[in-house]
Amino acid sequence: MIEFSAADIAAVTGGTLSLSAQGAPSLVVHSATTDSRESRPGGLFIAKPGESTDGHHFVSSAFANGAVLALVERPVMDDAGTDFPAVVVPDAVEAMGRLAGEVVRRLRAHSPLTVIGITGSAGKTTTKDVLAQLLRQEGPTVSPIGSYNGEIGVPLTVFSAEYGTRYLVIEMGATGVGHIEYLASMVQPDIGIVLCVGSAHAGEFGGVDMIAKAKGELPRSLGSNGVAILNGDDRRVLAMADQTQAQTVLFTEDSTFDEPGSSVVRAADVTLSVEGNPCFTLHLPDGGRHEVRPLLIGRHHVANLLAAASAAHLLGIPGDRIAAGLCTARAVSRWRMERTDRPDGVTVINDAYNANPESMRAALATLAELGRGRRTWAVLGEMLELGEDSITAHDALGRVVVRLNISKLLVVGSGAKALHTGAVLEGSWGDEAVFVQDVSQAEEILDRELQPGDLVLVKSSNGAGLRHLGDRLALASDNSSAVPEAAPGSQAELNGPGPMNQGGPSL
Repeated sequence: MIEFSAADIAAVTGGTLSLSAQGAPSLVVHSATTDSRESRPGGLFIAKPGESTDGHHFVSSAFANGAVLALVERPVMDDAGTDFPAVVVPDAVEAMGRLAGEVVRRLRAHSPLTVIGITGSAGKTTTKDVLAQLLRQEGPTVSPIGSYNGEIGVPLTVFSAEYGTRYLVIEMGATGVGHIEYLASMVQPDIGIVLCVGSAHAGEFGGVDMIAKAKGELPRSLGSNGVAILNGDDRRVLAMADQTQAQTVLFTEDSTFDEPGSSVVRAADVTLSVEGNPCFTLHLPDGGRHEVRPLLIGRHHVANLLAAASAAHLLGIPGDRIAAGLCTARAVSRWRMERTDRPDGVTVINDAYNANPESMRAALATLAELGRGRRTWAVLGEMLELGEDSITAHDALGRVVVRLNISKLLVVGSGAKALHTGAVLEGSWGDEAVFVQDVSQAEEILDRELQPGDLVLVKSSNGAGLRHLGDRLALASDNSSAVPEAAPGSQAELNGPGPMNQGGPSL
């Protein structure tokens, strides 16, 4: 984080200095966190209220770990009755946003900076991981840890930038209309990427059209000097080209978009390798053609790869380097199509960080494709926040499992029971489709029945908790090194007052 004085922070956030902070005019900070366990010498601790706890309870712990200033909504005293040095604001989260906006302003004033915002109902985290890996080959790049994509996660990402940062990649999620507009006003993106509009969180938004409205806030926020990178294969995203004053670039698999001089990045001749990697020929607007064979698993990643390639091409990276980067890029964040081949011959794909009808279908299609000649298991939990469409969506997904000829369906949790019902009504009887109430029952069945050669997909929304079941399955047979570690410097999950306590992933 760039350096700020306590007085600077008070001025930017509209806060007031506590008595002890007023007595230390030279006090400066050069890091910031909402997790007291991550506080370090010279740091700012942001005491945000949380759903299960209150950051103000951890101010003392943060200072014990080295923090020298707190951002609080009320003064906090130590055991001796002396107030901790702090900036007192009405709303700590809003103050974070203001401070992040000032960081971006100062970075731009110091040296060239390009801010890339990424949104979409699915694929945001993988796309930002791939794009960040491409950009780090070109210059200092900052991108989010895990799925830091909301009103807390975005400022924390910004705070990790330093003077000289060339590229700032921002993942933008939302749980309602207006959220992305707020994030965009904070970081002022130069490039906005919209991946797709799906039905995840439709219950919260009030329907898919409202989701499209929310996602459209990113391209609408761009100025005439900006660029909107849009998915030409999603009609709702494509319609956003008429809603922005920015230049538009399309990514697509549709050859009808190929016109001389058009700003289109296209994948042609898409195939799936034996290992499940989506291979294709990358067509760039400059006429370049490059063969791509990524490490990512699943055909649905083609759109994510194209989106990252579009931004990289726009930023001047040569096509051969883009293709090479796509071939070596990995899904840095946990629980995204993580494949583990156990010593006993069982293969586990853990994709249980998030789920919606679109991503579920994509993962099941990959399972069916990879599972030719093998016994396949779909271990599925609830897709959360679908609102009144939840039962219908789960029922439809159960029918998809049968139509894809998945060998075994194991449905976990009462919220997903309609998935089992749909499979049975579609024609899956006997022990082909099984419903259990909880993860422990599912684990008992899998421990007992998995055989060498079986291929297992574990998928659910984050709140259903199946990702941990996937981890234990991957570690079975004493394969203690099977589960991929998070990337250096990242965090798979945060507890306590940390930034991930926001009710799970946002859309």
